[in-house]
Amino acid sequence: MTMQAGTNAVRQSLASFRQEREADWKAFEALLARVEKRAPRALSEEELLSLPLLYRSALSSLSVARATSLDNALVSYLESLCLRGYFYLYGARRGLRQRIGDFFLHDWPHAIRDLWRETLVSVGLTAIGGGAGYWLVASDKGWYDAIIAPGLAGGRNPDSSAEMLRSVLYDGASSEFLSSFAAYLFTHNTQVAILAFALGFAFAVPTVLLILMNGCMLGAIFQIYLAKGLGLELGGWLSIHGTTEIFAIALAGAAGMRIGTRIAFPGELPRMAAAAQAGRVAATAMVGVVVMLLFAGLLEGIGRQTITSDGARYAIGGGMLALWSAYFYLFRLVRHG
Repeated sequence: MTMQAGTNAVRQSLASFRQEREADWKAFEALLARVEKRAPRALSEEELLSLPLLYRSALSSLSVARATSLDNALVSYLESLCLRGYFYLYGARRGLRQRIGDFFLHDWPHAIRDLWRETLVSVGLTAIGGGAGYWLVASDKGWYDAIIAPGLAGGRNPDSSAEMLRSVLYDGASSEFLSSFAAYLFTHNTQVAILAFALGFAFAVPTVLLILMNGCMLGAIFQIYLAKGLGLELGGWLSIHGTTEIFAIALAGAAGMRIGTRIAFPGELPRMAAAAQAGRVAATAMVGVVVMLLFAGLLEGIGRQTITSDGARYAIGGGMLALWSAYFYLFRLVRHG
């Protein structure tokens, strides 16, 4: 009889507890459902002001339910309701515009600065590859076809005349061709960058080889132009887009190397945790790399053929390099220095 009386008392207490407070829980749940599906403007001013009050009431109910060991299902319901209320009232809520702004103002530059060591290595590998490609083609022109795919050569090879090579640098083209050329080169450069990034997981070895090969291609092309006395002209033709494009590919290689080196040498962290940490930085950098390649594709396919002055080409290329360098490295010093 005593045990049954105790059970009945608990049931009565639970029923009384629900009766007194359930209306507030349901009201809070209904308001949360409305603002989660739409926006705060879906609520009236009075309803918005009631949200924190109902949240505190739900927290109080949860505290009582836990302390008195009431129905487990009720405790779980209140925990879920309070968690939803906390995330809405105190969680970091950012709109799309603010997220985009934060990415360009903070996240992307910070990720690139964090990759500065790998970026230096990637730029160095590009230079080494360039020197190797130049030397190989200079010593044996048969290497040119081994390094440069026919689709990318565009008819240029060591046997091309100086007039033909010059015509590529300065002859205009139709706007239809320029648009398709920009789209093609953007796709190609994006593929190179993504491969340099994606292959980094294999201890960064494929990434290093890809960056070296990309440098070899630059060196091979420079050799055939320099041999015809057109090195300065080729530099201008390439710089209008190349400072952005080569920088972007170097950053993609740096992102891949960050992942690969963290997998190979995780330090004090578990290997998977180190890889995940590196992946967050590298992925942020790669989103920005695609933006850079978009600019490079537009400059390469349009500006390069419509601007034929060597001085203007060098000015645009140098200006873009200065802009990217200031954006990634200098602005931080101005803002925090």
